[in-house]
Amino acid sequence: MPRLVGKKSGLKAGSGSAGKPVTKKKTAKPVAKKKPIQIKKGFKKKAPVSAKITVRYKRADAPSEEVLGRLVNKGMRRGYVTENELLFTFTELEDYIDVFEAFLDELERVGVHFVEVKEGILGRAKERDDVYEKIRLSEDARREVLPEIIRDDIQMYLREIGKIPLLTGEMEVALAKRKERNEKEAERRLIEANLRLVVSIAKKFVGKSMSLLDLIQEGNIGLFRAVKKFEYRKGYKFSTYATWWIRQAITRALADQSRTIRIPVHMVETINKFQQIERQLIQDLGREPLAEEIAAEMGQPLEKVRHIRIIPDRTAARELLKDYVNQSMMDLTPREQKILEMRFGLTDGVSHTLEEVGREFDVTRERIRQIEAKALEKIQANPLIEKLRDY
Repeated sequence: MPRLVGKKSGLKAGSGSAGKPVTKKKTAKPVAKKKPIQIKKGFKKKAPVSAKITVRYKRADAPSEEVLGRLVNKGMRRGYVTENELLFTFTELEDYIDVFEAFLDELERVGVHFVEVKEGILGRAKERDDVYEKIRLSEDARREVLPEIIRDDIQMYLREIGKIPLLTGEMEVALAKRKERNEKEAERRLIEANLRLVVSIAKKFVGKSMSLLDLIQEGNIGLFRAVKKFEYRKGYKFSTYATWWIRQAITRALADQSRTIRIPVHMVETINKFQQIERQLIQDLGREPLAEEIAAEMGQPLEKVRHIRIIPDRTAARELLKDYVNQSMMDLTPREQKILEMRFGLTDGVSHTLEEVGREFDVTRERIRQIEAKALEKIQANPLIEKLRDY
């Protein structure tokens, strides 16, 4: 706007130096009207376009070195990182798969491993792996825990996809090149060769709010998207890329199924990220974080963070459950409380083995088992146990 004023004043000054004021006013008026209109039009067109481009670019940005560095340091302290931590860190994996693979190489270089963590307050990740191993080995356990697997339709589906040969890396690249030429046959072969990958991932989510058949179906949708988005020129394996699309599709479906009030998919991911950061800040600060601190960590406006906190979800029920668990542990000694917190992942969502807890307290794993059993007996005798059973 200062430039416009300068141009107008320049016109008046020039016109004032050339003759009578009456004739110069008549010629100056149309010029003064035209120039502001032209400049304003150009200004209005450029402003929103540049703003939109900036916003889109931010969404595709990979996690910052600071964020990745914190996760590496955390992994080095513990010796592992969880798959959930990776999912929350790399939310738009397809936009920066090269950064993700470089990060995996760095974790491997410093000796950091992966641990799968079951969601929920009473999750036991490593014990769940033992359960799956028993399921694979025991026909009786399979009938009890995974009745879907013995159904004829599941067995028939598994037999059919088992006949499809797997692809080598060279074959994947060749099919990806053909896919770029819009050859539907190449897309079909990429999909069919990875159907077994979907089943192996879907089995890890059995026991939640969806059947194995539905989980496989949702995973297949994620596989279709992975095939559409796959870019062989970046050099990563298709199975690595597809795994994250499949997991994302299944977790989104589970999130939709488990809520009485449906929350849009993009908000589900935002809420998950919010909860992850909130838990991390609780660990780092030793207290409940302020909304301002969460907003700064998420890189989101303060109002949006406050909105996320009041979204109608199962948050109230979870808070009640948390209170009941804390109250039921009031009769335990500090040592017993700490052991249960570590064994069941009550504070950070990560459960620890008997050996890990034993090292923490400098006692044997058998002694930890005895203390845990005694503490659980005390909780069973607590009147609040009836309220906990409702969950």
